[in-house]
Amino acid sequence: MSGLGLVLHPTRDVTEVVGIIERWAKRHHKTLMVREEDQHRVSSCIVPVPEDEVAARADALISVGGDGTMLGALRSAVLDPKPVLGVHLGRVGFLVEIEPPELPEALSRLLSKEFTIESHACLACDVCGDDVVAFNDIALVRQPGSGFVNVTLAIDGQQYGYYRCDAVVVSTPIGSTAYSYAAGGPLISPAADSMVITPSAPMAGISRSVVLSPSEKIRLELEPDSSPVVVEMDGLVFRDPATEGAVEISYRRNAGLVVRFDPLRYQERNQLKMTLLDLPFLPEQLRELLPEELRRTQREIPPPC
Repeated sequence: MSGLGLVLHPTRDVTEVVGIIERWAKRHHKTLMVREEDQHRVSSCIVPVPEDEVAARADALISVGGDGTMLGALRSAVLDPKPVLGVHLGRVGFLVEIEPPELPEALSRLLSKEFTIESHACLACDVCGDDVVAFNDIALVRQPGSGFVNVTLAIDGQQYGYYRCDAVVVSTPIGSTAYSYAAGGPLISPAADSMVITPSAPMAGISRSVVLSPSEKIRLELEPDSSPVVVEMDGLVFRDPATEGAVEISYRRNAGLVVRFDPLRYQERNQLKMTLLDLPFLPEQLRELLPEELRRTQREIPPPC
């Protein structure tokens, strides 16, 4: 392993975490790369490269942030999947595994290949002629104040019905914990190859989630009386409001590679996070439920090695 690519959260302070990675790389004579747009956020020892070359030139990617950053790293490497190690700087992350204090050991295990690979599928989408991928979900969302999303659903070319709602969300198994879950959709095991279509706030038409096999092709087409619709890809706006067009979606296996050191602990953490999300408490209120000694505990970045 000669080079690592860094994918950084766009707004959070990543200085201390990047410092840990940089000191480790210097000791092990490894090259670090970052996209040119982030050059001002890191030291001059880290090589800036064009955004579309970070994944191509790196042996592995290190995502510093939350799930959104992790999804961006996976999308950047979709043409030639590389192992992605997630370092948690977000709020409630379901993809990232490593906390900053665990990073030096994790990097050494990455170097010695003491890890397993968790393979992830993506949604390969044709949005009005533009090709995009989404690892969590793709959503057709109404423009506020302009009516409802009104689209027809076809599966493998056969019409199945229509949606009249605030949004239509198509998700992968890992994406089933995100927008789809918030809209009332089911949780899908990451081990299951499937897609789920969930309407948000349905007014008419199909009002429940539909689970499909990975071999089926989805087509969502706007009806003439639909509200202007925004297309979101993993929570990012990809297409500005439009009143016509179609989105075709298919399932692509093994599109992303996630580094896992302790799959069992990772699953246990996610089970706890899902439980906490269903509690009607603010973060400060949840903290009060912890034992006193845990409330006093502060996560600290380790000193320079």
